[in-house]
Amino acid sequence: MYSLMWPIYAKYWDTMKLSNANASRVIKACENIVRSKKRYLNAEKDSGVPWYMIGPLHMRESGLDFSTQLAQGDPLNRVSVHVPKGRGPFNSWEEGAYDALVRLKGLQRVIDWRLEKILYYCENYNGWGYWSYHGKMPSPYVWGATSVQKPGKYVADGVWSSTTMDTQIGCAIMIRVLSQMEKVILVRED
Repeated sequence: MYSLMWPIYAKYWDTMKLSNANASRVIKACENIVRSKKRYLNAEKDSGVPWYMIGPLHMRESGLDFSTQLAQGDPLNRVSVHVPKGRGPFNSWEEGAYDALVRLKGLQRVIDWRLEKILYYCENYNGWGYWSYHGKMPSPYVWGATSVQKPGKYVADGVWSSTTMDTQIGCAIMIRVLSQMEKVILVRED
């Protein structure tokens, strides 16, 4: 599936724009991710997943709340009730992050983390419902708060609304801003 998706991600990335209305929210979110960079670097060390991908996933799943599971935002100290159900409890955010990134998603097996792969695995992390069931729609999980985003959102696990606009910031724009703030070189697909 990656071979089908990477040119689409490259096109979206190259054309995406951040609206002025969302700019301050995105910058604030990325500043908060950078403040916790050490924790994301620890999760990167344990999983092999780039910190600048983990931070945006954490923002999407729980608004950067370190008392929740990275897999779905449920409390660390309880067994998860949202998809994926039955995870935890965990003693630390890092333990939950390892569970989500390695045990659940197997992301330690990814050989290189070029930009298009990061975007692909962000969408894979959340699921293919937007693409598979809603006319190959760009996932707001990845493209939220950008010019690529379209109306339509899963408002709960498995519950679709064609008119709801996701108000959360997507992973792609956070990755772009983080790469600029932190001088991260994003390798592109050839």
